[in-house]
Amino acid sequence: MENNLTYTQVGDYLIPNLALPEQPDRDLGKYGRMRRTYLKEHRPGLFNRMTLNGTLFSHLLEIEDAANSRLEQMMPQLAKAARATEQLKASDQMKWVGLMNTCKAQAEEVIMSELIYS
Repeated sequence: MENNLTYTQVGDYLIPNLALPEQPDRDLGKYGRMRRTYLKEHRPGLFNRMTLNGTLFSHLLEIEDAANSRLEQMMPQLAKAARATEQLKASDQMKWVGLMNTCKAQAEEVIMSELIYS
């Protein structure tokens, strides 16, 4: 393993010159934060390794994007299966909202098991 670290001497000690890699200028969303919490609490070794390698933030952004994409993909299918149509939305808005909330909860349950807690 090649060591490309440089050091600065401070008194009798050599201090490594460490720098974090550039991070994208983007905030983490709900799913990225949930993944970070899961890794920190249940997979501390992986969390620490990714933090030290500088790959944690990019991993969390990847999970965030995948989760949002999966949610967008699943919602129309679940809404169609639940018969949450535009006609129902116009005639009985509260029922439509209830069905859509149920669909979102189902989609998020799949996302949690497939992406966040794996």
